[in-house]
Amino acid sequence: YWRDWSSDVCSSDLTAGRTTLGGEGLQHQDGSSLVMASMVPNCRAWDPAFAGELAVILQDGMQRMLTEQQDEFHYITLMNENTPMPSLPKGVESDLLHGMYLFRENVAQSFDTPPGVESSPAVRLLGSGTILLEVIAAGEILARDWGISNQVFSVTSFSELAREAREAQRDERLALTASNVGGSTTLSRLLPGRAPVVAATDHVRAWPQLIAEYLDARLITLGTDGFGRSDTRQQLRTFFEIDRHQVVISALQALAREGSIDASLVAQARERYVPESASLAPWLR
Repeated sequence: YWRDWSSDVCSSDLTAGRTTLGGEGLQHQDGSSLVMASMVPNCRAWDPAFAGELAVILQDGMQRMLTEQQDEFHYITLMNENTPMPSLPKGVESDLLHGMYLFRENVAQSFDTPPGVESSPAVRLLGSGTILLEVIAAGEILARDWGISNQVFSVTSFSELAREAREAQRDERLALTASNVGGSTTLSRLLPGRAPVVAATDHVRAWPQLIAEYLDARLITLGTDGFGRSDTRQQLRTFFEIDRHQVVISALQALAREGSIDASLVAQARERYVPESASLAPWLR
């Protein structure tokens, strides 16, 4: 079952997110439908970025609803943006259906790492829907220009990740299943440890914040809180502060706060990418 609730506002376009259409006007303001969908107990909400992800989700959804007769329905948001559709990495289907998978690793050589030896990622970058494109670009910038190794994850559903972690948390609290006590979830398996996590979305911050309590690491979220606006995609992403440069600055700021890098690097990045940042936050303008 698929429907975009943004069409109920007054829009006839069936897309989701606040920056996926160029110049469409204020009727396109869908920033919270995924959060609303996540509140429905038998609704599984998805925000895929690529066609391969959508194909896996649709096939699994039809199998569950039509063949297995599961009492559930699926809410899927789609973007309206022409972009290359990469093939899925091999063997990621299971992780994808649990809510996220590793899309790419960007390794930067450091003075402490011998040539040819990969270092552990200093920061993990999460992208959901169309903003995954900006997160991918940010990961490349961090490795190339700042010497920061990172992992880029495509998050197909923050609510599925939270659902699994919530159930595991309850099982452990009540000791319902011995195998689940101290067991592994998708979040604990893919995002272990305390290396900072930066999550960016074309929806409000409440969408990625669904997973915050289940991480040991600090989570920094970027989203489109505020009112919808009419402009080009890039201008809207700059306005809402969710473009690649804001992801880079957020990652550097998180690392500086952890003491992993010098704080002066954050100031350098800010001067390079947003030398004239707005005094008011997007949600106040």
